[in-house]
Amino acid sequence: MSIKIMVSGLPGNMASVFYRHAILEEEFEVLPFSITGPMITSKELAINGNKIKLIRVTETKKKNDIIKKFKPFIAIDYTLPNAVDDNIKFYCKNDISFVMGTTGVNIKRAAKLIENSNINAVIAPNMGKQIVALQAMLEYLAVTFPNCFSGFKLEIIESHQFGKTDTSGTALSMLNIFERLGAKLEGSIEKIRDPKIQLEMGIPENVLGGHGWHTYKLSYGKDKNVAINLEHNINGRDIYARGTIDSIKFLNKMNSQGNSGCLYNMIDVLKDLKL
Repeated sequence: MSIKIMVSGLPGNMASVFYRHAILEEEFEVLPFSITGPMITSKELAINGNKIKLIRVTETKKKNDIIKKFKPFIAIDYTLPNAVDDNIKFYCKNDISFVMGTTGVNIKRAAKLIENSNINAVIAPNMGKQIVALQAMLEYLAVTFPNCFSGFKLEIIESHQFGKTDTSGTALSMLNIFERLGAKLEGSIEKIRDPKIQLEMGIPENVLGGHGWHTYKLSYGKDKNVAINLEHNINGRDIYARGTIDSIKFLNKMNSQGNSGCLYNMIDVLKDLKL
């Protein structure tokens, strides 16, 4: 039996990349509509020859009609940080399980809403499985060897496309881990959004519109006699689309087991995968 999914956030970049991956999955039935932002004026979009009706979040009747016609389905949310709270409330109210890769989610608030609902969800600021696995390794260090980097200074530099206004959720998550390891951030996280600077960093011109380069620098002592640098550089958005597909299959499995009110993350997805 196919898994019905709806992609929220078209014609956004990440939603569009994911859509192109999703239509190639034999297990998925991708519904021909998308709930989008109130400023979108287009009523229809075509991707790889597939027509998708765009329904603004403010068009309540159209949304309700589609829910009645197509439920149950899983929503894939790649919208904007300022929309996530309302979207989560909408999914919970209408019994729509969802996968959310949008940053800016208040996890505690989301968990409470989901706990009191009839749905399950996967929420993760980073759907890249390998990056999440790296975070899990550092999380293990923080739990097993807390404060082992006490006295170390930390610098975080993250570069993303010009249109990304918020600080990277992955960078914030890594900061939390390093702080529990005892390192102290110097200043604030450096956000780079200037294409000229990004080209000077060595970021390929063809991925300026979609990339994620992160560098974490740990140093000890006035002369930085001890230095440990960690970086992960992602060009394009395909890695996040592949992780999203795994999240959908995981969530569908949890739904089929009769669970409800559960909030999962990418660590849960990784643990369940047979890699």
